[in-house]
Amino acid sequence: MRITGTNAASLSASPSAARRAGAGGTFSLSQFEQPSTPAPTTALRSVAGLDSLLALQGVEDPTEKKKRAVARGRKALDVLDELKLGMIGGGSLDTATIARLKVAAEGLTDGSGDSGLDGVLAEIDLRVAVELAKVARR
Repeated sequence: MRITGTNAASLSASPSAARRAGAGGTFSLSQFEQPSTPAPTTALRSVAGLDSLLALQGVEDPTEKKKRAVARGRKALDVLDELKLGMIGGGSLDTATIARLKVAAEGLTDGSGDSGLDGVLAEIDLRVAVELAKVARR
């Protein structure tokens, strides 16, 4: 295979020759050149683009909302089971379990968008409230 074209050695020689020619002098501005002033900064082109991105981040996917609601319900049920096992096993109330039950109760009132799931979460919330009321009486 034969390559024809410009010679790479001749291309590399010309910049070094120009460097050597100006190497002995000092740097100075031409008398005719005026220093340029920086261009004024320009405003953002479109704030609406940023607003729409922020609005899209606030839009919640219905399936994600349901998944989070199911996870909150399962967490509350798990803590209720721990409370039940603690009462059956030793008859005493663990303060850490009560604290986790209070935290689990906070997210149960948020709506999921599904009426059936919201009904189940309301029943779980009622049970958590009953257990917390029993603990408060003691």
